[in-house]
Amino acid sequence: MFIRDYLPFDFPQLEALWKETGIYTAERGDTNEIINRCNAQGGKFLVMEDSVTGRVTGTSWMTFDGRRIHLHHFAITPSLQRRGFGRALALESLEFAREKGCPLKLEVHQENQPAINLYKSLGFFVFEDYVVFMILDPGTTLESDLSTD
Repeated sequence: MFIRDYLPFDFPQLEALWKETGIYTAERGDTNEIINRCNAQGGKFLVMEDSVTGRVTGTSWMTFDGRRIHLHHFAITPSLQRRGFGRALALESLEFAREKGCPLKLEVHQENQPAINLYKSLGFFVFEDYVVFMILDPGTTLESDLSTD
């Protein structure tokens, strides 16, 4: 296995890996164009590739908001999980954050205990007094609010 930067022809394999690991839905709007735009704004997308088969076996998508790195779509092929590949990819991701001089933030499903254990072993900690909110389609909310006036 080796870790390299994302290339546009990787996207079909990424999408398949994300579906296999359960982190992908089309509604999220993750596309090759979005990845390229995020990278152009200072982010980085790492791919773990099997050096024998050329198969993408892991992803780490880091976006940059100007003051911190957000880690998204961190995934390892299920058959390769708990074998050190996730740690190697996470360490490479942390190196990018170190080079940028920025903190690294991520979100993980609370039932994903193996990932939580990995992140804690690398020094991540939980902000236990925060609740995360999100609107997936802000236009819909604005339209419904404007129609009630």
